[in-house]
Amino acid sequence: MSEHSTSSQAPDRTPRVVIVGAGIAGVQTAVALREQGWRGAITLLGDEPHQPYDRPPLSKALLLGKADGAAFDIDFGALGIELHLARRVTALRPDAHVVETAEGPIPYDYAVLATGADPVVLPGSEGVPGVHLLRTLDDAERLRPVLAGQHKIVVVGAGWIGAEFATAAREAGCAVTVVEAADRPLAGALPAEVAAHMTDWYADAGADLRTGVSVASVAPGAVTLADGTTLSADAVVVGIGARPATGWLAGSGVALSPEDGSVLADEHLCTSVPDVYAVGDCASFPSARYGRRLLIHHWDNALQGPRTVAENIAREPAEGLAYDPVPYFWSEQFGRFVQYAGHHSAADELVWRGDPTGAAWSVVWLRDGRLVALLAVGRPRDLAQGRKLIERGAALDRQRAADASVSLKSAVS
Repeated sequence: MSEHSTSSQAPDRTPRVVIVGAGIAGVQTAVALREQGWRGAITLLGDEPHQPYDRPPLSKALLLGKADGAAFDIDFGALGIELHLARRVTALRPDAHVVETAEGPIPYDYAVLATGADPVVLPGSEGVPGVHLLRTLDDAERLRPVLAGQHKIVVVGAGWIGAEFATAAREAGCAVTVVEAADRPLAGALPAEVAAHMTDWYADAGADLRTGVSVASVAPGAVTLADGTTLSADAVVVGIGARPATGWLAGSGVALSPEDGSVLADEHLCTSVPDVYAVGDCASFPSARYGRRLLIHHWDNALQGPRTVAENIAREPAEGLAYDPVPYFWSEQFGRFVQYAGHHSAADELVWRGDPTGAAWSVVWLRDGRLVALLAVGRPRDLAQGRKLIERGAALDRQRAADASVSLKSAVS
């Protein structure tokens, strides 16, 4: 792409890609560059001291002591990837084609921003003993003995991470109370009529879910709610969302969203600054499929996006490879496997498949008769077929789609 090509590269110097962030998005970008034939140097910068690792096990097997680690099985040296751990990046200087770090500047020909997202901190909880976040390997390691000790835990937030942690804590034998300011779990992700059927999952698992009440204050051993209730707690785990980790880009010229702080990438995952790309949790991108900009904080996006970035850097296709995936994520909570594909809005038509009080059911969303999103609980076949149908832009017969005994692919009109 000519507007993002490097013209300042010296002819006798090996071109370099510098990737900021060693989570899955950064690691997969580095690996994909080699797969796409990039022969230049690759520098991967991680701010944690650990070998790059996968995050999903943190709230599952690793938290419960069922796994010793989640490091990627990648030989970075064999791939010619220069990995720097505990290397904190402080600034981006596009004018000099330099990434500034605490140990000095690193020149780049292309830079890839893959810094992920930071958890939102509960106001007033900073520095309070016994308050935890669950985002990093160190966070999970600090929480393992809490679960092993079968302590009394208060979870703040009934979103995806809150539900997954509550699941693990109950499995470990902890007494769990979940506090949610909204009137239902997953309020930011699912409509009330769908989330309502997930509310009972907490009680069925022996967790106390309290909705419609916010946290007023946190002190060692206690959480006080806005209604005056005080909950005793050996530990408090906060899971109230995450924001793109982009504060370090101040003054760089990289355009950020005023609403959510994400890097405003274009359809090729290029930023507003030449030769700089963004991928994963830190970046939003325009989706032609859904007619809006998407910010996706899920593993699959961090896995898929790097392939687009790598091809656009390594091969420089004339038109640029566009990124417009069908979003996908999954969650394991309270003995159920929950999967979601696509993207829906409040205006889309909701169609039930199966009994939502049962063990397995799905919901599909139609827009002008076409399948745009699907939530599957214990119905992986619906998800697998639905994801492909969303990709095709397939129209469904509403009556057949509502019949859980009919496969989704057979409901195509």
